Amino acid sequence: MGQSQLTSAADAFAAIALAAIAADGELSAVEARALRQQLEFRQPFRRFSDQQMGELLDRVLAQLRGSSCEALVKQATPLLSAEQRETALAVAAHLIHADHIETQSELSFLAQLQEVFGLDAIRSASILEVISLLHRDSLAS
Repeated sequence: MGQSQLTSAADAFAAIALAAIAADGELSAVEARALRQQLEFRQPFRRFSDQQMGELLDRVLAQLRGSSCEALVKQATPLLSAEQRETALAVAAHLIHADHIETQSELSFLAQLQEVFGLDAIRSASILEVISLLHRDSLAS
């Protein structure tokens, strides 16, 4: 197919984040902005120029369009350590909550992510609960 493969933990991390916002079949502006913010304050992405970040996201998006979220997750998983997988799960959950609309397909994506990542179920549930709490608008009337 000529698609570039994920070759590093950074590629894999960005791929998981992109797959999370694409899980519902839509890429909203709010989610895209949240994706960029989540990557830009982390190493190695904080060293990337705008052009490098754009190239990375374009490459991963092209790969996603050539396959599926599930295939991208399966390709990314072996490139991430257990600790990186936990962080990737938290970031994915954060991005899914970014637009304050959690669809069934997004929730299914998170469940699949936990399974493919092979994370401890109790630990994963705790991560997802904390992210949900962070996004709860508890002061809304």
